Amino acid sequence: MTPVLNILGGAVCAVAGAGVCAMILNSKSRRREDARRREADTKIELSRNIAALEVAQLRTQLESSTSTQRQELNDHEKRLTERESLLNSQFARIIQTEDELKQQRESLERKNAELDVTKQEFAALTLQRRQQLEKISHITIDEARIQFLKAVEQESLADAANISRHILEDAKVRAEEKARKVIVTAIQRYAGKQTFESSSATIILESPELKGRIIGREGRNIRAFENATGVTVLIDDEPGAVILSAFDPVRREIAREAMARLIADGRIHPTRIEEAVHAVKSEMDETIVRKGEEAAERVGVAMLNPEIVKVLGKLFFRQSFTQNLLDHSVEVAQLAGLMADELGLDSAIARRAGLLHDIGKALSHEVEGPHAIVGADLIKRHGEADAIVNGVASHHNEVAPVGPWGILVSAADAVSASRPGARSESMTTYLKRVEGLEKIGNGFEGVEKCFALQAGRELRVFVQPQSVDDDGAFALARNIAAKIESELSYPGQIRVTVIRETRCVEVAK
Repeated sequence: MTPVLNILGGAVCAVAGAGVCAMILNSKSRRREDARRREADTKIELSRNIAALEVAQLRTQLESSTSTQRQELNDHEKRLTERESLLNSQFARIIQTEDELKQQRESLERKNAELDVTKQEFAALTLQRRQQLEKISHITIDEARIQFLKAVEQESLADAANISRHILEDAKVRAEEKARKVIVTAIQRYAGKQTFESSSATIILESPELKGRIIGREGRNIRAFENATGVTVLIDDEPGAVILSAFDPVRREIAREAMARLIADGRIHPTRIEEAVHAVKSEMDETIVRKGEEAAERVGVAMLNPEIVKVLGKLFFRQSFTQNLLDHSVEVAQLAGLMADELGLDSAIARRAGLLHDIGKALSHEVEGPHAIVGADLIKRHGEADAIVNGVASHHNEVAPVGPWGILVSAADAVSASRPGARSESMTTYLKRVEGLEKIGNGFEGVEKCFALQAGRELRVFVQPQSVDDDGAFALARNIAAKIESELSYPGQIRVTVIRETRCVEVAK
């Protein structure tokens, strides 16, 4: 029985324990539920407080906004009231002004009517007075007007001539001072050498026997040399030397170099002469290009077309009077560049135009026309800029200068040609220029006599005082100077002085 009791006791204990556990679990569940309920109540209360606070804030903001809008509406209404008052006052003034203008218009209409009556009366009086004046003076109003206009025209012409003379004199003085300063500065900064060349070349012979070898048997060597080179060989004009004469400088240079090579080689016969001349001619193109490149390098001009360089180098073998044309071109380029610097202009353009200004002279025997135009056409075909082309074409006034470059080149050309030692001229050329000056002066009406003075640097003109007045003397001087510039070629400048003299002579007996 005891085991059964033990089992029953254990079962009862287990049931009792389960009941106790169930009670404990129910108690914990009720506590958790109460806690959750209290927490939910707390959150609900907090949400209610927050909502009430937000509602209060929104109510405060709405009241503030409403108060601001109400104040703005009041201010706007006040401004509208003031503007309405202002418009009413302005409208009243406009009405008042309109009334005043109406009264003024009526007054002006009355005055215009009175003025029309006065004009009619004045016209009648003027007509009456004019008729009386015509009757007294025995001339019509049209004749009087013509006489008056003639008098006014003469006075105006005299005044215009005086003003023109004063303006020209002042401009001339200012221009001469500026030009003199620029040119003198350029001359001081440039130092050029003096060159003297002629149309002949001299070959010094080491022994008299060489003359016979140059002549050859019955003159065959000298004839072969002259035929191959186109120059004249003078044997007996100077002892110990052979003179080569030719006006073509390139031919003369070829002949000089060929003769020097023949003398150095010692073999002088027709076949050897032809070989030497042919060799020198083939080398001449290289020499010409080298001279052109050296000239461009001396001036500082870069990027020249090879064809232009080739033609430029030919100027080395040409001269004007006694001045080498390539040296002259280099000198003109440097002077033009210096003057451009003094004037604040682009010296590179001035130097380039100055270097190329006489390039047409190297083609004068191939192309017809003035060398300035020929040279300008040449460099234009080979891509030179328009400023350079015009500077070359206009330096002798064959075309009108565009910009300062032609004028600068012309001034530098005159300075280079007329400086001491640069060029010399024959007596025939000098006399021809002097005769041309006097012929131009005597060709004007009213000129009694004229004389060329100071080696052709001044033309003094005496006029007939009864034919030319003082104003006409100034105009005559300008006209003579203009004609000299257009018809004569001369270095430097020529002063024209017109003298008008009136002599009153009485004899006391």
